[in-house]
Amino acid sequence: MATQTNEARSGNQNSNATVPPVDMKLEVIVIPVSDVDRAKEFYSRLGWRLDADYASDAGDFRVIQFTPPGSGCAIIFGKNVTQAAPGTAQGLYLIVPEIEAARADLVSRGIDITGVFHDAAGVYTGNDEAYIFGRVRVAGRDPEHRSYRSFASFHDPDGNGWLLQELKTRLPGRGLSLDVPTMTELLRETEEHHGHYEPTAPKHHWSDWYAAYMVARINGQTAEEATQEAGRHMEQTRAAA
Repeated sequence: MATQTNEARSGNQNSNATVPPVDMKLEVIVIPVSDVDRAKEFYSRLGWRLDADYASDAGDFRVIQFTPPGSGCAIIFGKNVTQAAPGTAQGLYLIVPEIEAARADLVSRGIDITGVFHDAAGVYTGNDEAYIFGRVRVAGRDPEHRSYRSFASFHDPDGNGWLLQELKTRLPGRGLSLDVPTMTELLRETEEHHGHYEPTAPKHHWSDWYAAYMVARINGQTAEEATQEAGRHMEQTRAAA
C-alpha cells in the first residue's frame, strides 16, 4: 500500500507539472505563552500592531493577534490556542533593513536584546548557544555587510526566541524588499522596460503594464520574466475589454 501511495503521489505531481502553483502565503505563527496579559504587554511594547483580542463568553478561550511593522505575517497567542509548551518557539526571524537602527529602537522600548553579531562560519543556525554545530557567534556586524549575515536576538517573557536579521538584497527568486530606495529603483526599472514596450504596443494605460510588471518583480521574477508577464496581462486585459 505504501508503494501504491507513493506512486499515486508521483503520478499526481507529474500530471500537474504544468499547472501554476497556487499562492500559499504564510500569515500566522502561533506563539506558546503562559501568561496572556504579560505577553500582550510585551508585544505591545515592541511597537507591533494589535489586530485582535478575542475571548469567548465562557472564558475558556482567548486569542490575541499582533503584526510586526511592515510584516505580512502575524503572530497569535492566548488561552487554549496551542498545546505547545511556553517558550518553545525559537529561531523566529524578523527581517530588518538596518540592524543597528532596529536594535536601537528595541533598546529604546526597554527590550533586553543582545549586541549585533555575525557567525564566524557565515550562516547562523538560530540557536542561542554561543557555539553549536560548528557555528560561532562573533561580536559586530558581518565584516562585509552582506545580507542575511548580521543578527541580534531577544526573548519574550516566556523565552520564545526572536532574531533580527539584516537584509539589503534578497536572494534570487525571493522577491524585493518594499522599502523606499528599492521601490524607487523598481519604478525606474519599470519605466525603462515599459519604454521599450510602449512604441509598438496597442493603445493602453501605462498603469496596467506597470502594475503587472512590478508585482512580478516583487514576487521574485526576473526583469525578463516580469516583462513577459506584463505583456500577457495586457493581452488578457484587451481580450476582456
